[in-house]
Order: sequence, then C-alpha cells, then structure tokens
Amino acid sequence: MLHQKRRRLRQPPPPFGGKTPRLRLHMMVMVMVMIGGKQYYDGVSEDSEERTRFKEIVAESFKVSGATNIGDFVPVLRWIGMDKIESKLKELQVKTDNFMQDLIDEHRRSKSEKKKQMNSTLIDVLLELQENGPQNYKDEIIRGMMQVYTVIFSTRDAVSRYKHVSIDNGMGPSLLLNNPDALTKAQAEIDRQIGHSRLVDDSDLPHLPYLQAVIKETFRVCPVGPMLVPYELSKVCTVGGYRVPSGTMLFVNAWAIQRDPKIWQDPTKFKHERFFDFDGKKELSYASMPFGYGRRGCPGESLALRVVGLVLASLIQCFEWERLDDEMVDLTGAPELSMPKAQPLVARCRPRAAELLQYI
Repeated sequence: MLHQKRRRLRQPPPPFGGKTPRLRLHMMVMVMVMIGGKQYYDGVSEDSEERTRFKEIVAESFKVSGATNIGDFVPVLRWIGMDKIESKLKELQVKTDNFMQDLIDEHRRSKSEKKKQMNSTLIDVLLELQENGPQNYKDEIIRGMMQVYTVIFSTRDAVSRYKHVSIDNGMGPSLLLNNPDALTKAQAEIDRQIGHSRLVDDSDLPHLPYLQAVIKETFRVCPVGPMLVPYELSKVCTVGGYRVPSGTMLFVNAWAIQRDPKIWQDPTKFKHERFFDFDGKKELSYASMPFGYGRRGCPGESLALRVVGLVLASLIQCFEWERLDDEMVDLTGAPELSMPKAQPLVARCRPRAAELLQYI
C-alpha cells in the first residue's frame, strides 16, 4: 500500500486549475475556519445544506470575479438592464449576506457553549464586542467585516490572492523549479533547523532566513497586485514634477518599481541573495512594495506572509520537486487583476522522508 502511495505521488499532479484550484481552495478553508470555525471542504463529511450553499456561493464568485463589467465602460447598458455582471453580483451579494447572517445567528445561539472553549472565532469576538457596543457592532457591520476577510471567497480577496499566487509562483513548482540550486539550499536549511521528526511550524519561520529571502524575491519578481490600491487626491499636489488636480485617481505601478533597473541589479532575474541583508538596505525597503504602504497598505500582510511561509516550507520539507522535462516553467502572467500564471502549474513530486508520510 505504501509502495502504491509513493507511485501515485510520483505521477504528475493535475494542474492547479479546474473548478476549484487546490491552493485557492486551501486559502478559503483557512479563512472560513478562522471566521466561523467550520470546515466546508474536508473531503470526508457528506455535503449538508449549509455546505451546499457555501460551495454554490464559491462557484458563482469564481465565475463573476474575473469577468469584465462592460457596464463600467458603457453606462447605457446598465440603464437598459443589459449589465448582466452587475445583476449577478447583486444576486450573489444577497446569497452571501443570508449565508453570513445564518452563521452569525448560529454562533449567537451557541454562545454559552462557545465561552467554554479556548479558541474563539472571528464571529465570537465580534459578538462579544457587540454586547459592549451594540451600535458599533450591528449584525450588518459584522457581516461586512466577515466579507472583508472573505470578499465573497473569490480571487478578489487580497489575502487569498497573495497566498495563492505567491505560493503557486514561489514554491518548488515554479520559481524554485527554475532555480533548483535555491530549492536544494532551502531544503537544507529546513532540514538543519527542523529535521524530519515533525512538520515545520509558524514559530520556525523567523529561523529560516534563506526561505524568507526566497519569499521576498518572489513577491518582487511576481507581484500579486501589479497595481496597488488606487489613491484619490483630496487636494492639488505635485507628483514627479507634474501638477495633479484634486479628485484625480492615482495608481502606483508596483510591478514597474520592483523591476526598475535604476534600483535593482538584474531586475528580471530571480536573485534572492539580494534580500539577505534586506533590513540593512533602506533604499530597497521602499522599492519593494507588494503589500503597499501606510494606512492603505494591505491589512492582511502579516497573515499572508505567515501562511505563505508555512505552506511553502511544508511543501519543501515534505516533498522533492522537479520539472516534467528540461523546459523551464512558464511564468507568464494571465491578463487578470492579480496576475495568476497563464499556464497551470504541473510538476512531479515525491515524499522526501518516510517519517513525514504520516503528515501527508
């Protein structure tokens, strides 16, 4: 049986595409466990009515999240009722609100039992705050905060995008597959710090500087959001010598800044060594901005970095990765907001140590 399992793992895995890409699904599962303490994709339990509703919402969100809303460019279509994307988004919003409200009501009913548990979910924390400030934490506000984390469970979620795209690009099967020496060194660092007797934990991440450099270079070469969150100017100002009137929408091209040859040496090459002394290079700290800066920076930066590091380290620790042939992995981005890979990732993998099979 073990031999059969090893043999299956040696076969090329299916692409991270299909109806629900595995990495993206993994991120949605983690977010929903943090929000409501529930697992909707465990692969074991049968689908209940609640699971079916959730999966339908996820499926619909994937269909509309990457679609272009023509009504934004041709407003007349919206006026005559031909803006199908907007109408689908409204219907999806109603379904999502109802689902979230049912989840809130369920946690409110079982509140007395929840108090006995050590681990509280996001809903539990917000309901507790609701008792002390009912006007500031109405159910409508709680639903909104829940959807900030999930953003209808789709690729529009900043945290999910960063984790999904960066792991897809930066783990063994992509940038590291194209740079096998870096992959070997990352594995050696993990073996030296953690070994094979246990899985890597998030508390181990600060002790893996080589892995951290790989992640930072991945965000630089393949930024998840090439254009940062837009800024609307509240007053007239000067940007780069140009007078910009108030009310102007200003976009920051992070992709261009992070590949600027005036700042970065060999900007198109994957050179993670440049981040070994990143904290001591203040000029680079302002030139690498995958999460933005200031008050408008991504609120999920800490969560994204921790999960990306943990998942990437686990994949490197548990598996040997290799390309299907001598051809380099295609890193061409798709024409979408979050720049996922245009071609699905396919690679070979096999367990690295028998001790780790229990965790796979």
